[in-house]
Amino acid sequence: MRNITFDHIEKIGHIIFEDDVYQHVHYPEMLSRYDSNYILFKTMPSLSIFKELEQMLRTFHRKHNQQHLKFIFQANEKISSDVHQYLTDANYDIGFLELYTIEPSQFPTSLHQHVTVQPVTEENLAAFLKLQYDEDLKYGENFASEKQALLQRQFHNAHKHQLLAYYDGIPVGSTELIEEDKTVEIDNLFVLEAFQRKGIGSQLQQYVMKKFPDKIVILVADGEDTPREMYQKQNYVYQGYQYEALKVQED
Repeated sequence: MRNITFDHIEKIGHIIFEDDVYQHVHYPEMLSRYDSNYILFKTMPSLSIFKELEQMLRTFHRKHNQQHLKFIFQANEKISSDVHQYLTDANYDIGFLELYTIEPSQFPTSLHQHVTVQPVTEENLAAFLKLQYDEDLKYGENFASEKQALLQRQFHNAHKHQLLAYYDGIPVGSTELIEEDKTVEIDNLFVLEAFQRKGIGSQLQQYVMKKFPDKIVILVADGEDTPREMYQKQNYVYQGYQYEALKVQED
């Protein structure tokens, strides 16, 4: 299996500045999307550099009426103790992501007779968008509405694939795929809470494995959430971690 890193993960946003220390990513098409508006450190910053860039990002986001600060740190490096303490004292949420890969032949197959998976087409696009909108409302109406426009743009992108899962004919889950020459990334996989633990997530993944048997499948999991344990049981291979810090409702 080729070496897969966080650089292979799609990041939606425009790099508006870059040097040897960091990238500044901005996405005016969806200002409410934290994962598209942030600073990515290419090297681990000193506390003084972090504070300088924090103030720069705060000023920039206020100018664009954005109420968050997000920083992504160099992959496979722990945050230095003084920066970590500063983030803690400043009430940032600190977490980390884990990167996983799998060769489709290694994914365990199973049959769930109540579950079907279909690609999103013109016929079921409305059902897909409604499912996503209802799920995204927990992040606010503004985010949910902006996300609809993003999903419709992706629907018309030949390198993006959207899947809809049904349980006895009811739309209950979905995921989005990013196809590259050698890889396919599983992104935003979710199942409605009332239908979890019914094999729906596994069936969505199984569809991916069958559709792309010759590609490496990659995904990112929250390092502190239980889905990562499911991926490990499904034979995904751990490839690394990356720390993030987020602060919302800046004053």
